[in-house]
Amino acid sequence: QVQLVESGGGLVHAGGSLRLSCAASGSIFSIPAMAWYRQSPGKQRELVARMLSSGTTNYADSVKGRFTISRDNAKNTVYLQMNSLKPEDTAVYYCNVDLFRLDNTRHDYWGQGTQVTVSS
Repeated sequence: QVQLVESGGGLVHAGGSLRLSCAASGSIFSIPAMAWYRQSPGKQRELVARMLSSGTTNYADSVKGRFTISRDNAKNTVYLQMNSLKPEDTAVYYCNVDLFRLDNTRHDYWGQGTQVTVSS
C-alpha cells in the first residue's frame, strides 16, 4: 500500500507564488522519479516538472525559469515552488511518483490533485 497526499494549492493573483508539496508513504524501497503534472478543463494532462533521485530535472517550456522542483528524500516528499504565476498556470496539479516497493516491484502512483487558480 502506497499513498500520495498533496497540499499547497489555492488562489493567487498574477505574479504571486505558491508552494505545492506531495508526500509518499507506505511500503517504499526507493523512488527513482517524482513529477508534477497539471490539467485544465478540456485539455490533456501535461508534464510540468520531473526530478530524478540523482537530482536531474526537466521542465515544461512554459514554466522554465519560474517553477522549481525539489525533493526531500528522507521524507519521501516532492515540492513545486511556483513563482511569477500567470493565469495560464490555472489547473489541477497532480503529483506522480515512480517507485520501487520493498519487494523490488516497480509501480506508478498519482496524488489526488490540488487546484491552483491564478487571477488576472
